[in-house]
Amino acid sequence: MWDFFGVRASAPYTKVLAKDRMPGAEWFPGARLSYAEHALARRDDHPALVARSEARGLETTTTVTYRELAGQVAAARAGLLRLGVRRGDRVVAYMPNIPETVVAFLAAASLGATWASCSPDFGTRAVIDRFAQLDPVVLLAVDGYRYGGRDFDRAAEVAEIERALPSLRATVVLPYLRATLPAGRTSWSDLVRETAPLAFEQVPFEHPLWVLYTSGTTGLPKGLVHGHGGILLEHVKSLALHNDLGADDRFFWFTTTGWMMWNYLVGVLALGGTALLFDGDPGYPDLNTLWRFAADTRMTYFGTSAPYIHSCMKAGIAPASSLDLSTLRGVGSTGAPLSPEGFRWVVDMLGRRLLVGSVSGGTDLCTAFVQSCPLLPVRAGELQCAALGAKVEAYTPEGKPVVGEVGELVITRPMPSMPVSLWNDPDMSRYRASYFEMFPGVWRHGDWIRFTPEGSCVIYGRSDATLKRAGVRMGTAEFYRVVEELPEIADSLVVEVGERSELVLFVVLAPGVALDEALRTRIAGAIRRELSPRHVPDRVVAVGAIPKTLNGKKLEVPVKRILAGRPLGGTVSEGAMADPRTLTALVEAYRRETAPA
Repeated sequence: MWDFFGVRASAPYTKVLAKDRMPGAEWFPGARLSYAEHALARRDDHPALVARSEARGLETTTTVTYRELAGQVAAARAGLLRLGVRRGDRVVAYMPNIPETVVAFLAAASLGATWASCSPDFGTRAVIDRFAQLDPVVLLAVDGYRYGGRDFDRAAEVAEIERALPSLRATVVLPYLRATLPAGRTSWSDLVRETAPLAFEQVPFEHPLWVLYTSGTTGLPKGLVHGHGGILLEHVKSLALHNDLGADDRFFWFTTTGWMMWNYLVGVLALGGTALLFDGDPGYPDLNTLWRFAADTRMTYFGTSAPYIHSCMKAGIAPASSLDLSTLRGVGSTGAPLSPEGFRWVVDMLGRRLLVGSVSGGTDLCTAFVQSCPLLPVRAGELQCAALGAKVEAYTPEGKPVVGEVGELVITRPMPSMPVSLWNDPDMSRYRASYFEMFPGVWRHGDWIRFTPEGSCVIYGRSDATLKRAGVRMGTAEFYRVVEELPEIADSLVVEVGERSELVLFVVLAPGVALDEALRTRIAGAIRRELSPRHVPDRVVAVGAIPKTLNGKKLEVPVKRILAGRPLGGTVSEGAMADPRTLTALVEAYRRETAPA
């Protein structure tokens, strides 16, 4: 990969893999390089960023060429230098998915500073839990944002975050909702008012590029440190060879800056391609919003989440009937398993065969390690293959690899983008406990997976949320696929509760639907028919919404623990949730249902 993609280093590496072990693998020792230098290697008038946001108007598209991007990064770099930022310092951002955020990230990376970001929809507790670990010297923020047609002021939140970060030397605020800022604030225009020659600090291969965070569903989020070189190699490999992207492609993934898919999206700059940025509600004013963005920007790869595709399918929309989506060559899906029906909806809607890439990986490695591939068949409901250079296997509880059976998803050889370390974990004890406790020397990811004899695979959800009934294991993803196909069910969550392993299904009902005996019977019949009689729920409870993280993942494990008797307060970080009230409401609904008559 190094040779094929022409990685540039000011000092050569002495060996590819000096320490072949996990944790503690040492890749390309001796090398000195810069991620930002590769992202800004192109300096012409080709579009680097094309952006659209609710706050700036859904009819307005902003284009930044590579020449302009280099100039803006140089100005932001000069501004960070004036604020005292140096190699090894931390720069954090409470910013949306807009060009200024990319500029700030690349400027920080060019200095050898370490980046971390949260989207402005994060609650202050979630932001402080993450940023306070880093002792950052500069905070970049917006004054607010617009989502679903509503404005959300963030002035009070920014002030609260500032007070909780005594290490800050400066806060830079971008007027995103309003034209001006209150007096006393350093504005984005102040930061970029002067320019200087663009230079790139040459750092070791493993020098911290950014810190990403686990979801924080079970306590203080763990800071995952990723290095310049490992991320560079992994992203160019994945984007070019698995997603089939090049310098003429326009790459999109619907994401916020609080999800690793934003970091992955920015990676296309290292290929000289165009990153398409969207900030806003994908369902506002309707579910065609992202498809209109695809048509207007001549998008070649459309990345999103499985729930979004399923929502489009359920809503019965047909974007290609009214929009020109002829440039799309691939549609990617992650965040949850994409059902076979979801695969078919994409192909049928577009009216042609194309690469439908259901992929899975994680924040932990900042990549997908089971991937799509333009050279292999696409089988509905399956992920095509393990990624190049990723030794992904399914393990039995005894640590034996299996094919054709469901097992623990493990990675048995090092990958360059595995975390260099966890933040503030000098002896790597937390790192080992998080990933290597079950199988020493082998990365256990925490998902169930089954590989087929052809090398494709199916993900069955989190292994610690798996349903095991009468000895039969089943991933929650299978369960949701069956239940949410029923037109009466808008969303669902299933957990096993207590020593008796009571199977409880929480459902969000479609408008105008009541949870009566007839519907309970239809739910039970579908599960009995499609899954197994063992997995018919013992109890079905209607709720207004399913508790989810800010990235849209269902809070299966925290719900399971709370219903088993753990206190709500210490089980889940409230700031990591999209709406903490949904968890309280779910618990109350369960208690009402189970209260003695």
